[in-house]
Amino acid sequence: MQGARIISVGSAVPHLCIKNQDISKIVETSDEWIMTRTGIKERRVLTGANKSVVDLAYSASMKALNKIHMDPLEIDLIILATSSPNDLFGSASQVQAKIGAIKAVAFDLTAACSGFVLAIITAAQFIQNGSYKNILIIGADVLSKWMDWSDRKTCILFGDGAGAAIMQACSEKDNAILGFQLNTDGEQYKKLAITYKENKYAINSFQLFKGQFEYISMNGKEVYKFAVSKVPASIIKCLKALHISIQDVNWLLLHQANQRILQAVANRLSIDDCKIISNLSKYGNTSAASIPIALDEALQKNKISQEDIIVISGFGAGLTWGTVVIRWKC
Repeated sequence: MQGARIISVGSAVPHLCIKNQDISKIVETSDEWIMTRTGIKERRVLTGANKSVVDLAYSASMKALNKIHMDPLEIDLIILATSSPNDLFGSASQVQAKIGAIKAVAFDLTAACSGFVLAIITAAQFIQNGSYKNILIIGADVLSKWMDWSDRKTCILFGDGAGAAIMQACSEKDNAILGFQLNTDGEQYKKLAITYKENKYAINSFQLFKGQFEYISMNGKEVYKFAVSKVPASIIKCLKALHISIQDVNWLLLHQANQRILQAVANRLSIDDCKIISNLSKYGNTSAASIPIALDEALQKNKISQEDIIVISGFGAGLTWGTVVIRWKC
C-alpha cells in the first residue's frame, strides 16, 4: 500500500453577490433574521447564458493545477462531486475536456453535501491500491438553478461555488489520509431532497410516465437535529479507531451548512471555537463545494501548518454523512 496526500487546492465562486438585504426584497425576511438563524450574510449565484457547474469546476481546477505548475496531462482520474450537473449523464467528462486532461478517466459522484468527503476517500482508495498516481477531485454545485426563490426556508441558505484538490501518491510513511467513517440513512431522504414528479401520459394503448425534478425541499428542524447528533458521533468513532484524541485535533472543517450546526458540533466535541474553519457568512451553503472552498481560504490565510490534524466532516441529503481525518502534508 502506498500513501496519498493533497498537494494543491483551488476554488472559484461566481461574481454575483446576493446579500441578505437583497433577499428581504424577495421574501419576508431580514438580515438580522437570517444572520441569527444561519450565520449567512451573503452568497454567490451563477448567472449568464450557458454558464454551468462545469465553468466553476474548470476555474477551481485550473487554480489548483497552476499553483503547482502541473500539466493537466499528468492527471489520471477526475472525480466531480456534484448534485447539479448540466447534463444528467454527468459533467466530469466536460471538465476533463475543458482543462485538457485527455489522459484522465472522469466520472461524477453524487452525494450532495457529503460529496467532497466521499471524493477524498474514493480517490485515496485508487491511489493507495496503486491504480492511479494523480487524481483531481472537485466539489462543485450551482443549487441556485434548483431554488424556489419564493421559499424562505431554502432561498436564504444556498449559494454556488466550486473547490478542487489534487491528490497524489506518496510513500506510505508520508500518507496524509489517516482514516474515515461513512454512513447513510436512506429512510430519511425526504428531509432534504430535489424530488422527481411523475405525470402519466398515453401513447396508443401504452400508459407511460414522464416527469421533471422539482425545487429543493428541506425540513430544517429535522436536518439540524440529524447533523448535531450524527456528525459528532461519526467524528468520535473515526478518531477512536485512529487512537487520536480530541485534544490532538488542530482544525475542525465541517460542511458549511449553518453556523449553529458548526457551533453545536464543536461544543459536543469540546473543541475550541478558534479551531473551527468557517467562511459560511460569505458564501452560504455551497453543498459539495463548501469544504474545499473553506480549505482553500484557510490555506491562503496560512492558518494550516505542516503536520496539522484536520477533521473533515460532510453531511446532508441522502441522508448521508461521514468523516475523514487527514494530517496536512504538502
